[in-house]
Amino acid sequence: MKKVLLTFLLLITLCAAAWTQDEGTEEKPKEKNAWISLGGEAAIYTSSMVSYGGGFSVGYGKGIGIGFKAVYFIDTEALTNILELGFLLRYYFFGSGYNSGPFVQLTAGQALFFRQDDITFPANWGMLCIGAAAGWQINLGSIIFIEPSIRAGYPYYIGGGLSVGIRF
Repeated sequence: MKKVLLTFLLLITLCAAAWTQDEGTEEKPKEKNAWISLGGEAAIYTSSMVSYGGGFSVGYGKGIGIGFKAVYFIDTEALTNILELGFLLRYYFFGSGYNSGPFVQLTAGQALFFRQDDITFPANWGMLCIGAAAGWQINLGSIIFIEPSIRAGYPYYIGGGLSVGIRF
């Protein structure tokens, strides 16, 4: 009886070991190509007016990404607030695996201007907002990243910012 029981246990152990073996079809971890980030920015809209604010960006892509960006600025002269809404196209120079390293970004959309004493919709006036940015995405692990960037365009002259984001 002991021999039958030992034979049965040995047979089950061998079958279980054979069943759990890898057949060479390892699944690669799913790449995280979508991202969302929150950040702060400063921009110069006239020769004397510096505006500061914050916003968010969402995007998708590997190497080349597309997305949407929204930033709300408050000017330092307390006259006008600006809401920028735009679509973005981003190219990573070393975009293999996780998007990281230097990038350039083109943004086009709408800039809506509000008087600070009358922030109502529709805006007091709006205009085309178009620009280019250069930055660097720095990975802090496989999910979290930071991005310093500078930008130039219209209706603003120049700007810069820092954002923190996650990949999913």
